[in-house]
Amino acid sequence: MMKAQTAVEIHEVLANRRSPRSLDATAVLANENLVAILEAARWAPSASNGQPWRFFIGHRGDEVFNQILDSLVSFNQGWAHRSSALILVAGVHTREDGTPNRGFLYDCGLAVAQMVVETHHRGLVAHQMTGFDASKATENLSIDASLTPIAVIAIGKQAPAELLQGAMLERENAPRERKALEEIVIKGLPN
Repeated sequence: MMKAQTAVEIHEVLANRRSPRSLDATAVLANENLVAILEAARWAPSASNGQPWRFFIGHRGDEVFNQILDSLVSFNQGWAHRSSALILVAGVHTREDGTPNRGFLYDCGLAVAQMVVETHHRGLVAHQMTGFDASKATENLSIDASLTPIAVIAIGKQAPAELLQGAMLERENAPRERKALEEIVIKGLPN
C-alpha cells in the first residue's frame, strides 16, 4: 500500500486509505465488522441531529447485492461484483416539518466518511461510487420517494492489483495524488 505524500503527518488510516478496485471475491464481511462500520456512520455529526442517512446493504450473492450491482455503470460492475458487500447510501431530503433539508448531502457524506475510516481501520477497504443509475436503483430496491440515492460503497478485502487488466490495472497502480493545499485553500493557509 502506498502511503499518501502529505504536507504534514496525518492519521495512519487516512494516509494509507485508498479506493481499490481489486477485491478478493472469496472474502466474506463478518457481521461484527459490518455492524462496526454502520455504528461509525450512526455516530457521525449531523445538522440538528437529523441523521438523514439510510443504507441498503447487499452481501455478495444476495438479492439486494444484485439489485445494487445492476444499478452500477458497466465500468463499476466490472470490478464491484467481487466486493463482499455493496451499500447504497440514500438521504432523507426533507425535514420532519416538510421543509427541504439543504444539508442532507453534507450529513450523508460525513456518515460515509466515518464508515470508510472504520472500514480501513478494520483492515478492509471501501470504494465509493457515484457511477450508478439512481432511477434504476430506486426501482430495483423500491426506494421510497422520501429518499434520494446518493452513492454506492463497495466493501471488501483488497486483492493483488494484477487481478485487474487495462485501464483498471493502471488506475490501481497509479500514485495517490491530490491538489496542493495552495490550490484548495482560498484564504487563510498558514505559512
